[in-house]
Amino acid sequence: MAKEKDAASIRELQKKIELYELIFDHITAGVIIVNADGVVTHFNKPYGRFLNLDPKAQIGRHCTEVVENTRMHIVAGTGKAEINKSHRINGQDMVVQRIPIKKNGQVIAVYGQVMFRNVEEVKELAAKLSMLESKVRLFEKELFDLRSTQYTFNCIIGKSDDITRLKEEAQKAALNDSTVLITGESGTGKELFAQAIHNASPRRHHPFVRINCAAIPKDLLESELFGYDEGAFTGARVKGKPGKFELAHTGTIFLDEIGDLPLDMQPKLLRVLEDKEFERVGGTKIIRSDFRVICATNQKLDVLMEKYAFRKDLFYRLNVIPIHIPPLRERQKDIIPLARHLLKKMAMAANCPQTILEKEAEKELERYDWPGNARELSNVLERAMYSSADNTIYKGDLPFRPGHPSSTPEKESNPTLKTARSRAQAKTICQALARTNYNKAKAAKLLGIHRTLLYKKMKEYDIPLKPE
Repeated sequence: MAKEKDAASIRELQKKIELYELIFDHITAGVIIVNADGVVTHFNKPYGRFLNLDPKAQIGRHCTEVVENTRMHIVAGTGKAEINKSHRINGQDMVVQRIPIKKNGQVIAVYGQVMFRNVEEVKELAAKLSMLESKVRLFEKELFDLRSTQYTFNCIIGKSDDITRLKEEAQKAALNDSTVLITGESGTGKELFAQAIHNASPRRHHPFVRINCAAIPKDLLESELFGYDEGAFTGARVKGKPGKFELAHTGTIFLDEIGDLPLDMQPKLLRVLEDKEFERVGGTKIIRSDFRVICATNQKLDVLMEKYAFRKDLFYRLNVIPIHIPPLRERQKDIIPLARHLLKKMAMAANCPQTILEKEAEKELERYDWPGNARELSNVLERAMYSSADNTIYKGDLPFRPGHPSSTPEKESNPTLKTARSRAQAKTICQALARTNYNKAKAAKLLGIHRTLLYKKMKEYDIPLKPE
């Protein structure tokens, strides 16, 4: 019985040895193994074909007798591996590896392998890697163009001293990881500045995650910021969901309308900003995230702090680099450059010819107070562009009451037939005057009415006799 077991064990061992030999000979690279004395113990068939040698005949010979310029015996003596080294064999430069095999701290063998048949293969691989790197750079650029962060400092238009100074401050802020607090009225371009800072920072190739603190219901805000685990609440996803801070890892998180953050969420946010770690709702695992914070608000946080609606400690943590954007009415030099920039963008988006501003229309824009800032300017220009008769926006195309440049745009709610007709007539008269450089005779002829009626209508609609 014992003899049968021994015979079965021997057969099993023979099968394993046969399998190992097949594997050894099917390795496409040339392989040689020597013992601690540098004597060849294994030599595979691909290496034999390359060197034009009988693999079996090399067993028992010293490696220096088999392979020219070999260092296998040296590695056996030093015990130090030699990875991806150049080795000249048969007049060809090869790339080889020599790896010592140790047992109980002692070298018992050395494994040698020819990685490439010649250096030309290495050059070919390097060329492929170079091409792949070029493609990656191209894809990164395309990804950058397609990402939500579409604004850079070149998108911030203006010639005023204020906007020039702000761009310089923001560019300095982009060079570090300190928290930025951007304040300003609605429509002044706070998110534009936030994106520009991110895109000029070392984090520009990483996520820009935005969250509007005023737009998310109070009950859902914590799970949106920090995420939640499976079963955290009714309706939760089976596998849970990562929060904004988790998604912003290595990138930037933009907290818009931070002044509307609920009071009970403020200490939780403060802790995350200080520790850069948090737990998902319903979870127990600590999650660490490397992010940069940029905040924005149109509210006066000092007033909120006096009313105990905003924590002072959170304010001091956020207000590391303050950037205040003045309203458009305080930056009159920026109105026309910004208007031209917006018109250019609108024309490109609509795939139509460039629309220009007539001088009187520009003056009208400069005299208006713009309570809605750049957002309102964009709205007015878009309406004027689609209502203009040609590719020029005249004073009469603007949705302001003629003769009252500082007034608000006319309300469109429930207009009567009479008021609609009056607005249309006033607009047409303003356009005719602008096109004829306020020549009343030519304007009346263009309108198809007598000059006396033109004067009467101008007085009725409070249209100035001369351009203001």
